[in-house]
Amino acid sequence: MKHALLPSCIFALLLATLHADAATLTGTVIDAKTSATIPSRVYIQGESGEWLFPRSASPDGSAVYYQKSRLKESVEMHTTLSAHPFRIDLPAGNYTITAERGKEYRPLKETVTVTDKPLTVRLPLERWINMAKRGWFSADTHVHRPIEDLPNIMLAEDLNVAFPLTYWVTRAFEAPSQGDKNTRDKHGTDLIEIDNTRVIHPRNTEYEIFTVNGQRHMLGAVFVLGHKRVLDFGAPTVQPIAAARDAEGTPLLDLDKHNWPWSMAIMPLLNVDLFELSNNHLWRTKFAFTNWAEPAPAYMKLDFHGSGPGVEMAWARFGFENYYALLNCGFRINPSGGTASGVHPVPLGFGRVYVHLKNGFSYEAFRDGLKRGSSFVTTGPMLDVQLNGERPGREWKRNAGSKPFKARFTGTAINARPLTSIEVLFNGRVVKTMVPGNSTNSDGAFESQVEFETEATQSGWFVARCWQIDDDGRFRFAHTAPWRIEIPGKPLRPRREQIDYLIQRVKDQIERSRETLPKAAIDEYREALRFYEKLAE
Repeated sequence: MKHALLPSCIFALLLATLHADAATLTGTVIDAKTSATIPSRVYIQGESGEWLFPRSASPDGSAVYYQKSRLKESVEMHTTLSAHPFRIDLPAGNYTITAERGKEYRPLKETVTVTDKPLTVRLPLERWINMAKRGWFSADTHVHRPIEDLPNIMLAEDLNVAFPLTYWVTRAFEAPSQGDKNTRDKHGTDLIEIDNTRVIHPRNTEYEIFTVNGQRHMLGAVFVLGHKRVLDFGAPTVQPIAAARDAEGTPLLDLDKHNWPWSMAIMPLLNVDLFELSNNHLWRTKFAFTNWAEPAPAYMKLDFHGSGPGVEMAWARFGFENYYALLNCGFRINPSGGTASGVHPVPLGFGRVYVHLKNGFSYEAFRDGLKRGSSFVTTGPMLDVQLNGERPGREWKRNAGSKPFKARFTGTAINARPLTSIEVLFNGRVVKTMVPGNSTNSDGAFESQVEFETEATQSGWFVARCWQIDDDGRFRFAHTAPWRIEIPGKPLRPRREQIDYLIQRVKDQIERSRETLPKAAIDEYREALRFYEKLAE
């Protein structure tokens, strides 16, 4: 397929052709081991800072251009290319070319000098891990890219499953069937198969409410993933969303960011399946949203002052701590990873969720594994950890009077760069911090063994997470879904500061929306408040 150039692309290409000394640069991105041409994401930047966008050099190839920015330094300017050579006409000068492919290849950056003669470059990308061979397959659960472009982009990003939000409503009470940001629903509900391990589920809905009766009154967002029926009711109220999911049986409800105003108030009402632990404010480029929506509570001890990488870390940890508070309330939610690529300056799948499928790939198996929590989310590292020989999503129910639950963690944390730390948490508290071994394996990756034993004397959950923190403070992480243990007579309880925070979040929304939302919506909030207050007792 071919795609029309966006205006700034046209400008960049016209700029090149206006120069008499323009020359054609032809490039090929290849797998360093096999020398096969591979799909990829390519950045080309001139020495004065301008971004340029190559075209496919093959009549059978495709190129998709992406240009998004938030701040001056928060920009994403790239081209995703099919497995064919690319071509671009450039004036004489120096250019930086960066080639990437998803998470499992090392990025490659080269500087080239263009003269008045044609130039050919080969860009070999080294694969540092092959997750599919290990039984892991990836998805982006928050997608705003056109379905027609997704085959190109998913191959370039080495992504297995995409859930494009083809129905998108931003006004309260308006049905997604009449959504103000819908895309064309010409694909229906038939699964789109790119190849035998890459699929697109074409019908998904985002309720993202910004206005109520024409007035600015932000509520928040929740996704219905993988449904069949076109949803013909608005929100709030929100409980009909859960009823529609339950009526079909197979769709998943994914809670968008934790600090939307309504997020904690709708949690007890929806029986949400997924929590966007790697969310759409975490980007490859500079973090931008430093002071947004509901603030973090004091007990989390997070510093949101300034605008550097420390604020980005605080944002990620805010999501983690909020997730832990919900898990301690007994919510059975598993992590998801979504980018909102198409809206934000971030490549598709920059943050993604991997699901382990022991019997090979199918969409149904992936969906069920995502719901079950046989998964981890990542912005870079790969975390394949087992508890007592079982991957995340496993549950143990003990008998009354049983001895403490003995937990033995084994596995590996692997990354293209050295890891900084590996942690195991129980009920939201770190019980073990490991210094990564960072041994170089046969693929040139940094591999660290995870070996740790502990025990649980009360009901709860374990998770593992790991960090790559660079010298400049930028970071990448991976985080597993929970393993759960139920011990009779020793129930899981939220900590006092956690439940107080959740109660206050709901009270604030009742007060804030009392004069704006209808009584039925406020009654839902009061139902959520009663749920949290009962836990507080």
